[in-house]
Amino acid sequence: MNYKNQEKMKVLVIGETCVDKFVYCDAKRLSPEAPVPVLNPIKSVDNPGMAGNTYENVKALAPEAIMASITQKQKITKTRYVEEKSNHMFLRVDEGENFDCQFKWGMFADSSIAEADIVIVSDYNKGFLSNVDLKEIARKSKLSILDSKRKLTNDIIEGFTFVKLNELERLNNPSLTTDNIITTLGKKGAEYKNTLFESPNPQDTIDVSGAGDTFTAAFIVKYYQLKDERTAIQFANRKASEVVSQRGVATPTQE
Repeated sequence: MNYKNQEKMKVLVIGETCVDKFVYCDAKRLSPEAPVPVLNPIKSVDNPGMAGNTYENVKALAPEAIMASITQKQKITKTRYVEEKSNHMFLRVDEGENFDCQFKWGMFADSSIAEADIVIVSDYNKGFLSNVDLKEIARKSKLSILDSKRKLTNDIIEGFTFVKLNELERLNNPSLTTDNIITTLGKKGAEYKNTLFESPNPQDTIDVSGAGDTFTAAFIVKYYQLKDERTAIQFANRKASEVVSQRGVATPTQE
């Protein structure tokens, strides 16, 4: 990637993307064939999801940044059928996850990683990135953060500047001992190096879709700007709290 303006922050997002589709419906009666609701679609909203949502969050928080991405070619769609009044999700249908497309090393990937000020890896463990790829990306990056859904080991994550896991992901990886892990804890905030950073303004949760992507993007952008972990975590807490108070996949406001 040839970044023309060397003065602006250069951000590379690597990982699987999808379309997050929300179909909002009326649900006024049960089906006579089975005890399930009959959904009457009212409107449909499409948003970039997974690494695509992380990308959009960075753009929202740092519109001056020069952005680039490396992702799979095949289309993944996650369709959620949601009752419009209550925002209760009745069904989620995922399509296109069984693809054969892996990250390819070469001049483009090498130069994109080397030239980026920030490398964000949104690894949804769909097969696009291997453990070897993750280690190489970490090794070649100046400043990096990994947000991963796979089973992790210390040798995979030790090269990243930061690793973001949610509470369940951290519980599922009890053997990790590196000190670069930030654990998000929902309304409670986030934990880093055995210190709890409480959310300064916990909001009523309407929809948690994409909140982890918002935290990742907000944290690494603010850390790049200030080089202060505490301030960056507090900023990320505020931005994640902001998006969960909205429907669907939302992007935060710039401060």
